[in-house]
Order: sequence, then C-alpha cells, then structure tokens
Amino acid sequence: MSRLLSSAGINSASKLIRKMFKTSIAALAAAPLLASGAAFAGPYVNLEANGSYPDGAYSSGSLEAQIGYEGTTSNGIGFYVSGGPKVTHTETADEFGDVELAGYVGATYDKFYGELYGATNNDNVDWSAKGGVRFTF
Repeated sequence: MSRLLSSAGINSASKLIRKMFKTSIAALAAAPLLASGAAFAGPYVNLEANGSYPDGAYSSGSLEAQIGYEGTTSNGIGFYVSGGPKVTHTETADEFGDVELAGYVGATYDKFYGELYGATNNDNVDWSAKGGVRFTF
C-alpha cells in the first residue's frame, strides 16, 4: 500500500491520467473531420504511377507528382484542380523521357462526375476527358 502512495506511484498515475486526457481531447477534435469524410475541402498532394500492359507485357508508364485543391460550392458541386510534373518511361528505349507538365480539372454532382486531363508532350498538349455516373449499393 505504501508503494501506491509513494511520490513515484502518484507521479506515474498523474502522467497516465494526463496522457489519457490529451488522447481524449485529440479524438474529440478529430471527430468532425472523420465524420465529414470527402466533404473536407482544401489542398492535397497526389502521387500517381500509371502503366500500360497490352497483351500482358509492360510497354510504357508514367509517374506524376501533383499539388491540388478540392472543395464544394454552396450548390453542392464538388470540384478539384491539380497540376505538377510528369515523367514517362518506355520499355522499347528502356529510359525515362523529359519532365513534362500534367494537370486535372474535375467536378462531381450527386452521382455524376467529369474530368479533363492535359499533359504537355514536347511542344504539344495531349488532352483526354472522361465522365460517368456512379451507382452505390
């Protein structure tokens, strides 16, 4: 009993209670962010690797590192925009190409989404777009 009441025992119990209290405060502070999920707006970093495998054999790929921003308008339209460097690799030459620039602009509304992508290719810009509907079950 005297060991529990010693100053060392009280000190360690006090540290444990403070640690539990700080953990509880941190969990409460993070709760709104966890509940909001994708509704959280702000800047982000996107690192992406892509590869092409026609007939199961690697032929080319790319690496992208982008900085972006996403948010939602007052009308409920979600949006995002990002851009950054992109480097490509081809199997035939077994080398990495020049560093180019790539970027995305996209929007979502209810179950619908659309995206526009552009990437520099020497002196040209290659464009692609996609759109669709997402069904959840």
